[in-house]
Amino acid sequence: MKIQIERKNNDYLLEAKGSSGNTIMIDHSGMETVQGVSPMELLLMGVGSCSAIDMISILKKQRQEITSYKVAVEGERYLLDDSRPFKSMHVKVMLKGDIHPEKAQKAADLSFEKYCSVSKTFDKQVNISWEVIVD
Repeated sequence: MKIQIERKNNDYLLEAKGSSGNTIMIDHSGMETVQGVSPMELLLMGVGSCSAIDMISILKKQRQEITSYKVAVEGERYLLDDSRPFKSMHVKVMLKGDIHPEKAQKAADLSFEKYCSVSKTFDKQVNISWEVIVD
């Protein structure tokens, strides 16, 4: 896996490009006008989207009909020397459709405990919790 990052202005605006050619804008969250997501937001997005891909895949294989999938990820940070890494993350998955709640919970458990490479990357340093709501 390989990415490229290019500075796009005279401040902190960056364009990151994945091997697929798709791009995302990244910026310093302390700027007056922020034109991209912060690197720390990217980490939360990575956890939320990685688990989403896992859960959607698992539920599709179980023939569960998802009409809406939303996820909110909140991270708690702490001061460590001059940095502020994540201490914990909480993922809230909100599903709509013809979905058995037990299957949705099991899909989330499998994702976070076994499949999601992003959350597994944080395994030893960040406490990641999750909840699933089926409406």
